[in-house]
Amino acid sequence: MTRTTGRPSAALALAVALAAVLAAAGCSSSAPTPSSTSGSPSAAASNGTGAPSGSTGASSSTGSPSSTSATTVSIKDFKFSPDTLTVAPGATVTVTNQDSTTHTLTSAGQKAFDTGSIAPGATATFTAPDTPGPYPYLCTIHQFMTGTLTVK
Repeated sequence: MTRTTGRPSAALALAVALAAVLAAAGCSSSAPTPSSTSGSPSAAASNGTGAPSGSTGASSSTGSPSSTSATTVSIKDFKFSPDTLTVAPGATVTVTNQDSTTHTLTSAGQKAFDTGSIAPGATATFTAPDTPGPYPYLCTIHQFMTGTLTVK
């Protein structure tokens, strides 16, 4: 006859502890940003707090845009809006994080632009590449978040 004492097994306790650690980690970690680029000239990077983020092609939005063509992308509910965007070469693109967690907007492949980490409620800008064509992008922290910037 097997006797139960009402205490959880060691395996169950370990599983609960692991789940608690993973839940605490959540989406608050940030992925490293690439350190080299092959894109167009860009401004110094910022994470929206004025401190350099080590990213390329981005700057905080504390100053006025240097380009006559400005476009905005919003991040909300883990989605880019719009997720397909057409801009002129060298246009200033402003990215506003209206979500509850940190995100990035980073070109895939060419590494032509990267906002670095954008904290909730913060804004970053980057300069669109000078070379016409499609530039797929993603959030490096939540890689299911994707979009395309087309330069025409």
